[in-house]
Amino acid sequence: MTHFRLIKRLAVNALRGHNTNVRAIVFHPKATIFLDKKDVNLASCAVNGSVKLWSLESDEPVADIEGHKARVARVIWHPSRRFLGTTCYDHSWRLWDLEAQVEFLHEEGHSKGVYDIAFHVDCSLSATGSLDEFGRLWDLRTGHCIMFLEGHLKEICGINFSPNGYHIATGSGDNFLRQRKCIYTIPAHQNLVTGVKFEPNHGNFLLESQCGQVGKVMGLDISMDGQLIATCSYDRTFKLWMAE
Repeated sequence: MTHFRLIKRLAVNALRGHNTNVRAIVFHPKATIFLDKKDVNLASCAVNGSVKLWSLESDEPVADIEGHKARVARVIWHPSRRFLGTTCYDHSWRLWDLEAQVEFLHEEGHSKGVYDIAFHVDCSLSATGSLDEFGRLWDLRTGHCIMFLEGHLKEICGINFSPNGYHIATGSGDNFLRQRKCIYTIPAHQNLVTGVKFEPNHGNFLLESQCGQVGKVMGLDISMDGQLIATCSYDRTFKLWMAE
């Protein structure tokens, strides 16, 4: 079993730009590996609908993505790294073309706010989880919903594809973690599950975050080599964890 320990480090920079609660922040897949520090290395979103892009050279955003009028819950990079996905409490999710600087897709279908989004490894599919208790699978080539995911009794706050693309895991306010076709139901929690991620290389294990711990852990991400885990919390901190 893999154990993780907290890396205690001083903040090297404080990013300033949002004027309300930040909901999520994600590294570009090539950040700190191939990208220059002056390039867009991070994206973040907040409850006032703002979405911002950041470099590693400045403590202020390098660009704003405008269009959302309601709370943005999640931001995520498309596997092509050209697009950025966002989910919103206006019942929609969007895909933004960062090269052309335009909105590429704006999809509706959920009856309540869309909380989380994930992309299939082959770049052609997305999966969304909503406060309406359901998940949906979308074809990015047509913008159509092609599969309906049901089984949860409360809002879906986390959704993720396995690295091989054959499974979808969901985490919910009903305290359960499920996979497509309910291969497993994991009743391991006593509070709302706010995020779920497969280990990126082989999918051998799942990580989840829970709203109920001290500080309410609202999101998490895993580095591509599987060695680092980042978590964000309502206590306004980000923490970095490393395998022992």
